[in-house]
Amino acid sequence: MESPLTPTIPGGAFDEFVVDAAPVSRAQRGWTPDDGALPALYISHGAPPLFDDAPWIKELFAWSQTLPKPRGILIVSAHWESAPLSLSAAAARTPLVYDFGGFHQRYYEMTYPTPDATALARRVAALMPDKEPVHEHGSRGLDHGAWVPLKVMYPLADVPVLQLSMPTHEPDTLMDLGRRLRPLREEGVLVIGSGFMTHGLPFITREMALYNTAPAWSADFDAWAADALARGDVETLASYRHRAPGMPHAHPTVDHYVPLFITLGAATEPERPVQTTIEGYMMGLSKRSFQVT
Repeated sequence: MESPLTPTIPGGAFDEFVVDAAPVSRAQRGWTPDDGALPALYISHGAPPLFDDAPWIKELFAWSQTLPKPRGILIVSAHWESAPLSLSAAAARTPLVYDFGGFHQRYYEMTYPTPDATALARRVAALMPDKEPVHEHGSRGLDHGAWVPLKVMYPLADVPVLQLSMPTHEPDTLMDLGRRLRPLREEGVLVIGSGFMTHGLPFITREMALYNTAPAWSADFDAWAADALARGDVETLASYRHRAPGMPHAHPTVDHYVPLFITLGAATEPERPVQTTIEGYMMGLSKRSFQVT
């Protein structure tokens, strides 16, 4: 049986996709002030198997095409936890971080040579209070929580991208950080929290992964989150440790869940009902993703 975990040609689904997607992305209209604020996104970001999952590739790219092409992207990934706040290197074509193991060599040779993001770095730094300056990293590139989904959504790598570290797991603090980033949306910058709606990898069996069978703890947590998002119930979402079914299996560590509070904080009205854009499962894990305005 072939699945995204056992591709005949590693990255073959992406190779087929990009032939048609590249000219579409090239023709995508760029953001202008007349468009108003861009939404903020929460993306279940996948890993190298995303490049072998044709339906998920199609969903992510279609999502990007519903929006004007942003002037810049600021993304907070589950895979860079660092305090004080830090920004990835702003230089054009900064090498990527291949923070995964056990995959085919093809994925370690993929590139995503984005343009210079110095102006975006200055703007992000200006939004932070003087008592919490942002460290601008001189060499750190985008990790897979950033470049993997963005390589699908914007395959030409023609949008400046910066990654902001995640300084804490505390929902209130992350909501406050999202609020600080909110003005970027009105300047044509796409603000993204990148995680995975369920991420209990230690509890996924080979059969679950190959046949994409969602265990009860993954399905139950996803249904609980979907309900709270649909009601705009931030308080319930923030109380996940005590209220969410499927814990701690759904998130033995919570780094893939809490980026959604960056997204919600960046919303104009964080407690408005949320529009889910992608749902379903990958390896039995919920890939629920959404946008807020």
